Amino acid sequence: MNRRDLLKGSLATGVALVGSAALPALPAKLAARPRAGTPLDRTLFEVAKRELDKAGDAIWRRDIVGICDYGVHSAQRRFYLVNLRLEEVQAFHVSHGSGSDRNHDGWLDSYSNEEGSHASSRGAYVTWEWYQGRYGTSVRLGGLEPTNEAALRRYIVMHRAAYAEPSHLQRWGKMGRSQGCFVFGTDDFRHVLLNLSGGRLLYTDSLGIQEDGAMLSREQQLALNKPNLQMLTPDNPSAMQKYVPGAF
Repeated sequence: MNRRDLLKGSLATGVALVGSAALPALPAKLAARPRAGTPLDRTLFEVAKRELDKAGDAIWRRDIVGICDYGVHSAQRRFYLVNLRLEEVQAFHVSHGSGSDRNHDGWLDSYSNEEGSHASSRGAYVTWEWYQGRYGTSVRLGGLEPTNEAALRRYIVMHRAAYAEPSHLQRWGKMGRSQGCFVFGTDDFRHVLLNLSGGRLLYTDSLGIQEDGAMLSREQQLALNKPNLQMLTPDNPSAMQKYVPGAF
């Protein structure tokens, strides 16, 4: 049995599970914000098409691609639903793994594919079926590259959690950390669940994409002193906190 047949079999199992599981209420109409034609959109479209071509027949639903840009601070909307058919982009907040951000400053420092690392993994994933887990309805993921092939064994999924809600971000200026999963607030997860599950591509990397379409490193972004990073500053910062804003 080839990988495509195996993945389709997993999806069929998920469809049967969905019929019997209690799912969260989904909005009757998505509040899409068409931004086709902006420099950011054009960069995202290029990345989506490039990664779809690389993934080949491992992806059997090619209308929408999820792009997770862990190259920007967690206070920013860095998870994109790129609708290639409608030529529109939607952006959401998403958490990264605690093993990738040991200082808990909101920046992802490293990736890992090791079990028990609690880190995020980079690379291409295929979205599988819905299931009911610790955080309610969740979406299983299959890693398609050596950098994330342990996703299923590590239980790397998409789900919602309180530490990814807007109230957490407003209070702390950054998202909470997961154990390597892609975690959203309730409203954002409803959009992602409806649009990205069932055989679509999710691609993750530290791209650092800006509004003008440029890709900047963390150092370049910090040099811009962007106010929307919402960093919190202690009264008496240590040397490390001065160098890494937002670290506590």
